[in-house]
Amino acid sequence: MLESWHIPMDILRLLCTTMTIIIALICLILIISHRECRTVPMMLIGNTCLTELICACTALSFVVFTLTNDLKQIQYEDSLCMFRAYINYAITVVQNHSYNLQALYRYMTVVYPSRRFWQLRKFQVLLIVLTWIFGFIVFLPFLFTGYIIYNAENQICQAPIRPSFAIFYVAFILYMIPNMILNIIYLKLVRFVRQMNRRVVSVGVVSRAERELKMVKNIVTITTILIVLGLPYAIFILMSIFTTIPKYHFRIAFIFVDISTTAVMIGLFTTTDPIVTAAKGILNSLWSSRQIGSDVIG
Repeated sequence: MLESWHIPMDILRLLCTTMTIIIALICLILIISHRECRTVPMMLIGNTCLTELICACTALSFVVFTLTNDLKQIQYEDSLCMFRAYINYAITVVQNHSYNLQALYRYMTVVYPSRRFWQLRKFQVLLIVLTWIFGFIVFLPFLFTGYIIYNAENQICQAPIRPSFAIFYVAFILYMIPNMILNIIYLKLVRFVRQMNRRVVSVGVVSRAERELKMVKNIVTITTILIVLGLPYAIFILMSIFTTIPKYHFRIAFIFVDISTTAVMIGLFTTTDPIVTAAKGILNSLWSSRQIGSDVIG
């Protein structure tokens, strides 16, 4: 049954996913086209932007499917419904671990600066490839075991939220493991930088360590947005153990998920200095060209 708030929420999700796609594309274009962005850290950020782009495209596909069914007031499972859910699970794993790769790289450059192997572009590419392989393998059984089903009320294919191995597997792989790893890296780096401040270390080394710590802190802040706005999903999982969850739980949860993805891309864009610098450079060039054109016409 179609509720009065379904269509407006579908449109809100459509706007959020579209905005996320636009921001992710802008970030990727800036990283690829500007020489200053062709560094290993920016390559890792580019990997994150790519995963966010694919996540947003998958979410857009979800929304278009849901909105179409809601407008037609039909309950229909298309041929790509289960595959969309699998891609969504898989790429979310890759996305979350992309933040871990960024944090791990910065941790290694501060704690083990002499171990150049960890900082090599080829080695980081290998880690990126491994996270992508892991993400797509770890949820592959979902395609063949019937864990993903069509939920007619929510117009979506997902592992149902109920006390089961599947839903706890999703929560563990998607959220618990990646966030535990990231917070462990952050806490270890904080402790190392504090120890450096107590020792006799050159100002340049301490300054670099603090700069890398700031970047990891930004990563933790960004992923915290995902966690906080993903709480409704987690709450529904906990509720399912003790009571009946709302009928439209997936609609509610995914509104927050889509908003969080947009917020994350905005945060990533505004806290990555090379991207901000590249964007300002383009804007300044456009403004200068416009001023010159105005002077010529005048």
